[in-house]
Amino acid sequence: MTGRIAFQGEPGAYSHQACRQSRPDMEAVPCPTFEEVIDLTRRGEVDLGMLAVENSTYGRVADVHTLLPQSGLHIIDEAFVRVHINLLAVKGTRIEDVKRVRCMSILHGQCRTFIKQHGLATMNWHDNAAAAREVARLGEPAEAALASELAGEIYGLDILARHIEDQSNNTTRFLVMAREPDLSRRGSGPMITTFTFRVRNIPAALYKALGGFATNGVNMTKLESYMVGGSFTATEFYADIEGHPEDAAVARALEELRFFTTQLNILGVYPSDRSRD
Repeated sequence: MTGRIAFQGEPGAYSHQACRQSRPDMEAVPCPTFEEVIDLTRRGEVDLGMLAVENSTYGRVADVHTLLPQSGLHIIDEAFVRVHINLLAVKGTRIEDVKRVRCMSILHGQCRTFIKQHGLATMNWHDNAAAAREVARLGEPAEAALASELAGEIYGLDILARHIEDQSNNTTRFLVMAREPDLSRRGSGPMITTFTFRVRNIPAALYKALGGFATNGVNMTKLESYMVGGSFTATEFYADIEGHPEDAAVARALEELRFFTTQLNILGVYPSDRSRD
C-alpha cells in the first residue's frame, strides 16, 4: 500500500520505526501529538495513523486509550516494535564524557539500571527523537540522548551503548488506524476484535457481561476500565478478544454482552501480530 501514514513524534521516534516496519512503502508523517495523528487521519490528509498503546515494561499509554473511543477511526492492524534503547552522543564522545541524558520519562523507567550504574543525570524531554536532535544541535560530549538507532542515523550521532533496556523483551504495541473499518478476515492467522462497552447499573453487571466469553471459550486478552465524564460511578471498559465477530462463539458472547450493557462499540477487527510480541 502506498500513501501516507502519520505517527506521533519526531523523525527517528519508535513510532517512526513502527511505520517503517508495518508500512514500509508509505511516507511517514511526524506529528507533535496523538491528537494531531488522529485529526490528520480523520480529515484525510494522511491515509493511516500509527498509535502506540502500551509498552511491556512501562504499561499502557493512557492518553491513547482515552482518545481511541472518541476518535472516529477504526483499528485495522496491530504492530509490535522491539524497543532497543541506545545511548546517543555527538561523534567522538566517550561514554565517560557523558553527564546528562535526555529522553521522555517513559524511557527513563525502562533503563534505570544503566542510568544508575553510570551516574547519569536525567532530563525529561517531550520526545526521544527530539532529544537526539537537540544533542546533535548542542554538540557537547557531556550531553546525550536515549533513543532508537534510527534517531542516531538521522541526526548523525554515535551509539555509545546499545540495547541498554532493563528488560530483554521490552516491546511496544502499536495500532494502525483508518477512517473506514475493515471487518474482513485477513491473513491465515487468528483475528483480534477490540471494543468498548458500558455495563447496565445492576448488581454484578460486569460479572454477568463477561460470562458469555467464558462459557463460549472466547479468550479475552485485555480488559481495562476508564471513568466516563469525570464520574466515579460511570465506567467504560476497553477489551481485546481473540476471534472475529462472525465466529459462532464470538457472536454468542457479544450477544450476551449486549444484554448487560448500555453501549457497545466495535473499534476494530484485525489480524493478530502476537507472533512478534
